Amino acid sequence: MKAYVFPGQGAQFPGMGKELYEQSAKAKDLFEKANEILGFRITDIMFTGTEEDLKQTNVTQPAIFLHSVILASVLEDFKPEMVAGHSLGEFSALVAAGALSFEDGLRLVAARANAMQKACEIQEGAMAAILGLDDYAVEEVCEMVSEVVVPANYNCPGQLVISGSVEGVDKACAFLTERGAKRALKLNVSGAFHSPLMEAARAELESAIASTEIKTPVCPVYQNIDAKPYTDPSNIKHNLIAQLTGAVRWTQTVRKMLEDGATSFTEVGPGNVLQGLIKKVNRTIQTSSGTL
Repeated sequence: MKAYVFPGQGAQFPGMGKELYEQSAKAKDLFEKANEILGFRITDIMFTGTEEDLKQTNVTQPAIFLHSVILASVLEDFKPEMVAGHSLGEFSALVAAGALSFEDGLRLVAARANAMQKACEIQEGAMAAILGLDDYAVEEVCEMVSEVVVPANYNCPGQLVISGSVEGVDKACAFLTERGAKRALKLNVSGAFHSPLMEAARAELESAIASTEIKTPVCPVYQNIDAKPYTDPSNIKHNLIAQLTGAVRWTQTVRKMLEDGATSFTEVGPGNVLQGLIKKVNRTIQTSSGTL
């Protein structure tokens, strides 16, 4: 079975989507429609902006979403039998699988990005990648620390990102280094994504999702919150909201998709980060990038 996966924040790069815009009339139309919906020319930032310009959450998230879903819409042989996305990528996956319209998906991503940006401004947070320890050891240390710190991204075996207050993440990093982590690397992000500190963004996102039509997708969507496949719109909505403060269970998602019959994974969107993570879950599985 062909699985398609969609990247999240961090996959952006200057010039992203420019080639797509220039090569496909359909892609150009969709990019221009996105500029109208957002009320600013995001294409200018994507095509000619700097890395710094692209790092702003309210630009990063829609930019990656647009690159991913527009590429999926112009791929000739795009016939997904299962899909998943990493964090933000879950919204791209839902559009690609026909559960969300392009317009509604973009509006939701913009609402999510703005809500998360506000939450970051309300309370400073931090994230760190922990390398070289098993998941249980990281979970155990997070539970020991009295300040807010939780597992946020189960990226692949031996790589788990933690998220929480600056004090909580710093303390956990110190403990985890003592426990034998190869590295405890603070990430250059503006907040504590996928942690209880995103609770401030929840009401705004919940309201936006509640008023958006989600249809039954053409194939199962494996959602971050519990790595299980879903097709029921009400379940999908619930899981999208829970994802904001819950962990991205990417390792578990890839394993579940393999268990359910995935024979190849195609990454659709900027970069190839997910292919690298998938190979660390299963070295033998075939991975590729979606290209025109």
